[in-house]
Amino acid sequence: MHGEVAPGQALTLRGIGKEFGVSMTPAREAVRRLVAEGALFLSSSGRVSTPELTHDRIEELAALRALLEVELASRALPRAHMALIERLQTINGTVAEAVVKRDAVGYIRSNLEFHRTLYLRAQAPAILAIAETVWLQLGPTMRALYGKLRRTEPPHYHKLIIAALKAGDEPGLRLAVRSDVTQGLKLLIR
Repeated sequence: MHGEVAPGQALTLRGIGKEFGVSMTPAREAVRRLVAEGALFLSSSGRVSTPELTHDRIEELAALRALLEVELASRALPRAHMALIERLQTINGTVAEAVVKRDAVGYIRSNLEFHRTLYLRAQAPAILAIAETVWLQLGPTMRALYGKLRRTEPPHYHKLIIAALKAGDEPGLRLAVRSDVTQGLKLLIR
């Protein structure tokens, strides 16, 4: 989810078990679940890898993000309060630090934290769970995207999201979230 594994990278049960300090059984179960969620690919030969997403698949996942995350943000707006807005500003500071350090994984992790923090206010756990499944599928691709973006500052749309929350501007919030979750992915499908 956080781009720690590159697209198409092969994984082994033994390696997963060693990295997380678990035996083969929980590693196998985790891989099985991640394959079912589309976060990992299992070939007919039994090779496990992260998926290399096609342009069509990236476009499909971007469309899902636009639908799900705009809805979550819209549902969160009536429950937004200054403590949430301050928390989002703090997280956005962490995003900025990751950009300065050129830390792709830190950037992706803090960017998703920004979105998840907002969406938790929606009190829509089923929609959030589906959005997180999309994030799982996009994680390795987001790492590749980060390399293409060559960011020098945090996402402009985060500031627009925060401003819309402060103003109680639902149309502005919906537009800012839609733009934020789709603009970068458009670079990968051109």
